[in-house]
Amino acid sequence: MRLTEERNPESFDIDLLDTEQILLRINAQDQRVAPAVASVIPDIARAVDGITSRLRSGGRLFYVGAGTSGRLGILDAVECPPTYNTPPDVIQGILAGGYEACYRSIEAAEDDPEAGERDLLRAGLKRGDAVVGIAASGRTPYTCGAVARARREGAFTVGISCNRNTPLSREAEVAIEVETGPEIVTGSTRMKAGTAQKLILNMISTTTMIRLGYVYSNLMINVHLKNSKLVERGIRIVQEITGASREEAKSAIEESQDVKTAIVMVKENCSPDQARRILDQYETLREAFQHLE
Repeated sequence: MRLTEERNPESFDIDLLDTEQILLRINAQDQRVAPAVASVIPDIARAVDGITSRLRSGGRLFYVGAGTSGRLGILDAVECPPTYNTPPDVIQGILAGGYEACYRSIEAAEDDPEAGERDLLRAGLKRGDAVVGIAASGRTPYTCGAVARARREGAFTVGISCNRNTPLSREAEVAIEVETGPEIVTGSTRMKAGTAQKLILNMISTTTMIRLGYVYSNLMINVHLKNSKLVERGIRIVQEITGASREEAKSAIEESQDVKTAIVMVKENCSPDQARRILDQYETLREAFQHLE
């Protein structure tokens, strides 16, 4: 039996406990997730390096999964455009059962490996792309089918599972196997397994964006200025990096509508067009600063 489907001896009596005791048991199990993720960081690093290489060369990243795993992939994908201003098609989530499965359980959709292949090809999979398959069990047919097809097409492939020696791991170029153990409620992999997957996806997308130069120090310099909160964040970022007054930073943001451009405008006392030409010469803002100083 797969570890994620085994009964957890530490919760045999959970239905006899009071509310606070139940919560303490759940919390104690949750505390085991981060160390489990830490143990697979070398594999996560291999995944990030492969994904970064593909995105830097114009490829895209696809997260593929079913149920909770697939919904977590979609969640990570949709957070990247507002945080890092990535085009919506660069990081995509593909979910068994389609959009409706985001808010309504369509569990049978996960049993068709050919559907995984079709959905990935329909999204326009190319050789230079990266595909991350996510499945707590590591054996979901939909996800395994998609990853197998992606590898045959020459894409970079990663499998994230919560069991060892799974079919998904065998299909993928990089296997991330994070063992979180039996769940507090048997088989409810939306809990520890889902938490581990969420942590890993956060690490993959965030580290990839850092490696691509979308972060300077710990500031999101590619933030999409789409609402007042994010505009204010952009102004603060320009101030932090350049030492400009709020008025100077705000003026540069309003004129350029872009944080990185505004930073160079203030640093070099130049126009938005001149700042963009400077940025076009370098891969990252830090590299630009090194040449401008």
